[in-house]
Amino acid sequence: MRRGHKGHKGRFFVFSGLVEACVSVLDAEVPAGADEAHLLRLILERPSTFVDVRSGDSIACDGVCLTLESFTEHSLQFALAHETLRITGWTALSLRGHRVNLERSLRASDRNHGHLVTGHVDARARVVDVRDASGVRWMKIQVPSSLRSQVWPKGSWAVNGVSLTINGVDGDELEHCLIPETLARTNLAQLKTGDDVNVEVDQMARAWAAMATHSLEQRIEEILEERVASKLAAEFARLFPRPGESDRNKV
Repeated sequence: MRRGHKGHKGRFFVFSGLVEACVSVLDAEVPAGADEAHLLRLILERPSTFVDVRSGDSIACDGVCLTLESFTEHSLQFALAHETLRITGWTALSLRGHRVNLERSLRASDRNHGHLVTGHVDARARVVDVRDASGVRWMKIQVPSSLRSQVWPKGSWAVNGVSLTINGVDGDELEHCLIPETLARTNLAQLKTGDDVNVEVDQMARAWAAMATHSLEQRIEEILEERVASKLAAEFARLFPRPGESDRNKV
């Protein structure tokens, strides 16, 4: 078996962004006594290929890393807590009738044909254009301003858990080319202009942007410190000239 479960030696909780199955939401409900903003129970169709799942497994659902609470022969059950609901905007009503992309977490020995995806969604983003041309589908997504510095042409990010290459950047719009395989295996084929999607930036891009920002802030601080020190030194020299310095300046 290619995928493992919690407790198997060598497993770490990341994903590749290569969707294994696209399944239907069987039910989404607020447990008795709970608040919909803080807890939601989600029941999904269980793919026939998910033969090795166990309670406690981490499974990416539309790019969101969720813990498997329980399962039957035909279903998978998850609990969605406040932070997940806040970031995704999911509600019981919006999830019912929806289809979601699923991927089990990788083992350390697995090949990764996408990129490292944590399942910690950064934000929701809006699809601003969808068009078909020459057998492929072109899709533009408006990147949130908070993530703009972490995406660039030929880079990667995850959209509804799908690893996508960014083909082009025009201001705050990112263009993607969706091949027939992606359209056939994921729910990206259902997207239309105005729809919102879960997005997660590439971890290497996040790290690079953080280091670049830190270096820039550090350099700005150094420049400011150098200027302040220079001004203080000049002012000190004016107020407290060295012996004989005043006489030389008068010559």
